[in-house]
Parts: sequence; structure tokens; C-alpha cells
Amino acid sequence: MKPHKVAQWLYPKCSPEELAEGSRRICEVYKEAATLQEQGIKTLSVDEKTGMQALERNAPDLPLQVGNPEKHEVEYTRHGTQCLIANWDVVEGKCVHSTISDTRTEKDFQEHIQQTIESYAEDTKFRFVVDNLNTHCSETLVKYVAGFENTTQEELGKKGKKGILKNKATRTLYLQNAAHKISFIYTPKHCSWLNQIEIFFGILHKKVIKRGNFTSKEDLKNKVEKFIAYFNETMAKPFKWTYGGKPCKF
Repeated sequence: MKPHKVAQWLYPKCSPEELAEGSRRICEVYKEAATLQEQGIKTLSVDEKTGMQALERNAPDLPLQVGNPEKHEVEYTRHGTQCLIANWDVVEGKCVHSTISDTRTEKDFQEHIQQTIESYAEDTKFRFVVDNLNTHCSETLVKYVAGFENTTQEELGKKGKKGILKNKATRTLYLQNAAHKISFIYTPKHCSWLNQIEIFFGILHKKVIKRGNFTSKEDLKNKVEKFIAYFNETMAKPFKWTYGGKPCKF
């Protein structure tokens, strides 16, 4: 018994059956990604890494010495934050196309998806693995996807009123349509860890952000972009996905 300690936990918002089924669905997506790529269907894991702080320490670091760890100045100057939106190619094991900006609005996400689509051949189809953030099923994104389909304005309807745009549930259902050129596969609620891009974000944080020293937002942006290019050239390989979507117990 350790009454002086306390731990946090998050109560699941869906049933164990829903969680298990959603997890198995994501694992199946990764399992069939290589086969589908041969058919011209790309599987990309995409998400935002928000709040990357451009912190500049007010004094130089003290180097590592025998018996003493590297020391960082406690006080720092804050130059602001940046948001990274990036894609992870599940088959090739690379971070393909990244966007770094000050914001992460629904327009930012839609433009990122648009730029991604435009960087491939016209006949390529796409499956994006995303979490349940509202910008991933926004009105702006639905209208962009609808531009590739025979979706009429009457079917789209109006946000908050009727049709596909009515609410988050109707928009999500439309974006999940696997028959579309662009479709989205959503992780279960509170299961962002199933999204492979999160693994890459962890690598980026350890290699660049955690011990970084940035003189400006532009400096932070440049160092992140250089690391992504270096990673793709020297370290890139598909993640060995070992989780099989087994039923979760609470």
C-alpha cells in the first residue's frame, strides 16, 4: 500500500466488444496494406503533432562528463509553437509529406490531405488511418472528398440541418466509404496508439524535440524537416506490427 501515490486512468467510452472490433479492423488494414498497394491503393497513417515548443535555453548546455550527466539550463525563452501534420506510409515505412504551421484547423488538415493526393498519380486511391478528432471528419474535408465522387449538393445537405453534412456521425459515415477514391479509417475512441504515425512522432520527439534548443519557430521547423528527410534516407523501414487486435479486458 502506497497512500502517498496517485495514478490517473481513463474510463473507456465504448464497450469492450466495440473496442476489440475496432482494434481488429485497424490491424486488418495494416495486414492487407501491401496487397492493396499492388492494386494502386495507398495506406497512409496521418495525424497531428501539436504544441511543439520552440524553446531556447538561456545558457549553453554543460557537456557529459564521467560521473555527471549532460546538464541543461532550467530557464528558457519561449518563441512559440508549431504543429506538424504528417503521413506515415505503412508499406514503405517512410514519413511521406509533412506540413508544419502555426495552426491545426479543419482547413489546415484538408489542405494537407489535398497536397498529399496531388503528389501521387491521378489513378491512385487512398486509405487514411486517423483518430476521432473533429477536424478529421469536418465539413471542409467532406466537401473536398465529394469533389471526386458523384455526390450531389442535395445529398451533401447543410451542416446542422440535413444530409451528409448534418453532424459528425453522418460525415464520418460518408468519409468511411471504401468505394471512394479517398476513404478514412477511424481508430476506436481513445485508441490513437493504434495509429502508426504515433510511433514516428515518438521517435521525432526523442531525437529532436526533447533535447532540442531552438532560436525561433523557423529554426524548429527547419530542424524537424531536416530530421524527417534524414530519417527517410537512412532509417526508414516498415514497423513490425505485432498487436493482433485481441479483445481488451478492463
